[in-house]
Amino acid sequence: MANSGKTFETNPKKWQALAQKELRIDSPDLLKSMTPEGIEIKTLYTADDVKDLDQSHTLPGFPPYMRGPKATMYTGRPWTIRQYAGFSTAEESNQFYRANLAAGQKGLSVAFDLATHRGYDSDHPRVIGDVGKAGVAIDSVEDMKILFGGIPLDEMSVSMTMNGAVLPILASYVVAAEEQGVDQTALSGTIQNDILKEYMVRNTYIYPPDPSMRIVGDILAYTSKNMPKFNGISISGYHIQEAGGDSALELAFTMADGVEYVRAAIDRGLNIDDFAPRLSFFFGIGMNFYMEIAKLRAARLLWHKLLTVFNPKDEKSTVLRTHCQTSGYSLTEQDPYNNVIRTTIEALAAVFGGTQSLHTNSFDEAISLPSESSARIARNTQLIIQHETDITKTVDPFGGSYFMEKLTADLANKAMAIIDDIEKAGGMVKAIASGMPKMRIEQSAARKQARIDSGVDVIVGVNKYQTADGSKQSFDVLEIDNQKVIEQQISRLKSIKKSRDNSKVIQALASLKAAAKSNGNLMEECIKAMRVRCTVGEVSETLAEVFGRYTAQIRTFNAVYAAEYKGKDNMLEKARQAAIGFEKKHGRRPRILVCKLGQDGHDRGSKVIATGLSDAGYDVDIGPLFQTPEEAAKQAIENDVHVLGVSSQAAAHKTLVPKLRQALDAAGAKDILLIVGGIIPQNDFDFLYKNGAAAIFGPGTQIPESALTIISLIEKAMDKK
Repeated sequence: MANSGKTFETNPKKWQALAQKELRIDSPDLLKSMTPEGIEIKTLYTADDVKDLDQSHTLPGFPPYMRGPKATMYTGRPWTIRQYAGFSTAEESNQFYRANLAAGQKGLSVAFDLATHRGYDSDHPRVIGDVGKAGVAIDSVEDMKILFGGIPLDEMSVSMTMNGAVLPILASYVVAAEEQGVDQTALSGTIQNDILKEYMVRNTYIYPPDPSMRIVGDILAYTSKNMPKFNGISISGYHIQEAGGDSALELAFTMADGVEYVRAAIDRGLNIDDFAPRLSFFFGIGMNFYMEIAKLRAARLLWHKLLTVFNPKDEKSTVLRTHCQTSGYSLTEQDPYNNVIRTTIEALAAVFGGTQSLHTNSFDEAISLPSESSARIARNTQLIIQHETDITKTVDPFGGSYFMEKLTADLANKAMAIIDDIEKAGGMVKAIASGMPKMRIEQSAARKQARIDSGVDVIVGVNKYQTADGSKQSFDVLEIDNQKVIEQQISRLKSIKKSRDNSKVIQALASLKAAAKSNGNLMEECIKAMRVRCTVGEVSETLAEVFGRYTAQIRTFNAVYAAEYKGKDNMLEKARQAAIGFEKKHGRRPRILVCKLGQDGHDRGSKVIATGLSDAGYDVDIGPLFQTPEEAAKQAIENDVHVLGVSSQAAAHKTLVPKLRQALDAAGAKDILLIVGGIIPQNDFDFLYKNGAAAIFGPGTQIPESALTIISLIEKAMDKK
């Protein structure tokens, strides 16, 4: 086309004037917004925004790797589809894995049940509601051999999400491979082994931080020497995001954790280049599309900067490689098929950000473990992106975008400022001991919930555009027969203990204890112990005798939820007034104990509920993690509460809630109301009501609404007396 002689308009001020006119606004400040991370987002970005950003001119495959760890990225080979799964027994999980592999999955990612995470065998009385729920039960090498039966471990990359009982689980995997005829040098995959984030979120720790960091170092030393294809750690931001941390917190705490692990490995005598190339990361991907892309780019930029300080000689030592998983928190119970769209958007963000492997969540995971059909949809989401679009045809398609480059730099700077604060405090272990990271994550979660409850953050089908019938679930829900799993696991445990050479078991555990008291490599000793058929629980308890079991401090905060709540309906104030009226009538405020039962350490919900109800005028007590029903009932009675609230995220409610009601009644506390919240399938509601629940609050329930409902329930119960 011939040049018309005219030039295009490039004056940002003229655009600003036109934009203000179109939007009918007076102030240019209204053309900006602020993210939860404190990053200013403008409506328009131009070349002026990136003129001082050197990294925007870099290339993929070259330092600082912001545009990708590989030069060709997905144009040569797409990311690995690595679906995270595990439930019930090793037999059922194995069947599920083999079906997925036949359908196109390229790697395995194992989810363990909470009893296993916390180092308990399936016959331990504290885990009666947790066995086989939210993951597969593994008590010994025999379970691990069944889990991978018919799957050649010299050909299949295996990722294992395990942090607490990491030693016996990784050792069981190594021994299972040996007995399959596969040498450990041929094993490829990743063990999470990221214990620091457990003290901030998720809470599947066993031992205190110092011995736990020693375990991390021992595993890195062992895998670097003996398992050259295996990643000895996956440094996880995913659970930080799921617990409510914004992108700057997730990025900063994950990077700071990584630096602490590098120091731990060096302290164990390793050279930086011996292990750094095998470090990997794991990030959560939520619904803030651009921010999530920027986060992965910023992570590579920061990791290169942070690792360069250790003077590596191998360029691969400074390259960040990551697995990603779409958000579980963004999934909703209401109008659940919307979750298919949410997962697709999040998967695209992970891909555009440059992930090396990806798990896509199933649409029904706000309600239960995924069914076979929902898992197929989740997996096919990735296959469609890989094969039916042109997304794999170019590297870092957002590279050079004025907005993306500026957002990446701003997020990296925000995260770096937090990392600097952590370094000034003496590193991540000391920061965790102070409680700072956990508190900042919980405050971020409370602010997020307040924005949702007040409608500032729109969630389609939850706080806006709700369906008339509430979109009750109309799909199959996978339910695990907890009692059947326990019986099978206990039977196998008895068989193992009867058939093994117990003199060798005693000797192996004694050798393990001696190594724990000295400076021996614990991974080497655990492999010896698992070979003679020690159990996960026996190994964990032996180490606990030396290291002790860690108990977290419960910290609370007020006013964060209320400060962020912007509801035009004034529901929070109505709840406050109801609490004031209750106090005038009864001489004290409504009092609730919020508890977590069993080994479920996911405490985002309980902490957010506690701070929200406190801001609504309640007296709120929070129970320690990992309570038995009897312990929770005792605390409720001692604290003289009106209501005992159970927060459930791990599907143990059908076992533990009836036991809690029985414990309250047996102690003469029938007047204490029992309510349940969290991931509760509607199919379970009738069962819980029949077994003592006075109310059930599922995902998406607004805190002010629940506060008013609870006061009403207390009043009705008092009137009956």
